[in-house]
Amino acid sequence: MVPRAGVTVDICPRDVPIALIGTAGGALALWADAPAAIAVPVALLIVLDIRIRRWRRRT
Repeated sequence: MVPRAGVTVDICPRDVPIALIGTAGGALALWADAPAAIAVPVALLIVLDIRIRRWRRRT
């Protein structure tokens, strides 16, 4: 997917130990009997820092 002109999407890992979050998230998903289709996107939202910015050209 390509963002339209004037939109910047930044995706970078957070400054936290990813292995610790992955282990804790996996244990929580197993404990709560959550399906993988729900657990994986939620884990990615926790581990990744996603910023969407909109900018306009000044004339």
